[in-house]
Amino acid sequence: MTPSTPSARSTGSSGSERTHNGPFAVVTTVFFMWGFITCLNDILIPHLKAVFSLNYTQSMLIQFTFFGAYFIMSMPAAKVLTRIGYKNSISLGLLIAGLGALMFIPAAMVPSYGLFLLALFVLASGITMLQVSANPYVAMLGPEKTSSSRLNLAQAFNSLGTTVAPLIGGAVILSGAVLGAEQIAQMTDAQATAYKIEQAQSVQIPYLVLALVLAVLSAVIFFWKLPHFKDQASGEDEKTSYTFKDALAHRHVLLGVVALFLYVGAEVSIGSFMVNYLAMPNIGNMSESSAAHLVTFYWGGAMIGRFVGSYLMRYVRAELLLGVFGLIAAALVGTTIMTEGHLAMYSIVAIGLFNSIMFPTIFTLGIAKLGPLTGKASSLLIMSIVGGALIPVLQGSLADTIGLQVAFFLPLLCYLFIAFYGFKGSKVQTPVA
Repeated sequence: MTPSTPSARSTGSSGSERTHNGPFAVVTTVFFMWGFITCLNDILIPHLKAVFSLNYTQSMLIQFTFFGAYFIMSMPAAKVLTRIGYKNSISLGLLIAGLGALMFIPAAMVPSYGLFLLALFVLASGITMLQVSANPYVAMLGPEKTSSSRLNLAQAFNSLGTTVAPLIGGAVILSGAVLGAEQIAQMTDAQATAYKIEQAQSVQIPYLVLALVLAVLSAVIFFWKLPHFKDQASGEDEKTSYTFKDALAHRHVLLGVVALFLYVGAEVSIGSFMVNYLAMPNIGNMSESSAAHLVTFYWGGAMIGRFVGSYLMRYVRAELLLGVFGLIAAALVGTTIMTEGHLAMYSIVAIGLFNSIMFPTIFTLGIAKLGPLTGKASSLLIMSIVGGALIPVLQGSLADTIGLQVAFFLPLLCYLFIAFYGFKGSKVQTPVA
């Protein structure tokens, strides 16, 4: 889910002539880790929902906090990057993320939902730093003509992280039976407090281990002799001042920002509700732990789809494939809304396969043929990731009002707009003066 628009080149004589395989292998572990952390939220949501007796809207504050950090911290992260460089920014991002993971321990000891959200914000701030610095850094670790190949491989590791996280998180965090709100209400205050502390503390060990891994990886990046890069002129005339308004004057940019906002929102929203949805008696009628295993197939489908989509794009125009995938995803959401049992269950899991190409394709189409405006358009598209913060909360509110299954019509509308963008909205048009 991460765009990449390298704007720097190696300062070394051979930085753009050969691939730095060793440094590349080290840095790709970062992609795995932030994919793992992001998807672990899908397991954390149903757990904290049960522990703190939250409604769907309240539980979606997890994603609101996490993805809201992208919007709030992306600009500060970019400023830090210009001061300390790519390698040090990656190391710092890992360290900040590790601090956020460590904050889960006091949050569980209290326990406090507010402290959990604060810990998530710090964790996501570190991930934002990684998003800003790691993508262009990987692109610069070799010849420019093969930068796309390196980034696709790194993104595959990101997808691997999102695939593994539900398996590990489900086994560790959702392994025990969680009591319902009615059962907790029957307890005394002391019993309820003791129960919530016991359940909340089940996240302590996983996030402590995560904090240690991130700290070690931060140290490895910092002390490893990795190539140093610095930003150079992007080709834009320094005497010419371009604004975000100039970029948005291009219709394919404006609609691309909307499409990417809706895509991230739909993808995150479906993943966030999937465990609770699959556990419903009329859908999967399974434990939350078992449902977490199916979430693995949702994210694993995205990993497989990236390889398949990359191959198909050799023969099919990217915008056409995006439109077709958008329609298929909308049809799958419609199917899960109107059916029950296995058909509803597997149709929602299958959406992951068609999510695969959407982020990079929308991003690429959104910056097409912009010349010196490319940087402004890229920034707007990156900030649209905030859709992952807002749409899940909106769907949570709908779920509390009309029911979880019917509330999936919101992602359906998102995918219909994405299909429109692929078929028509992505066409480059000259803005009217």
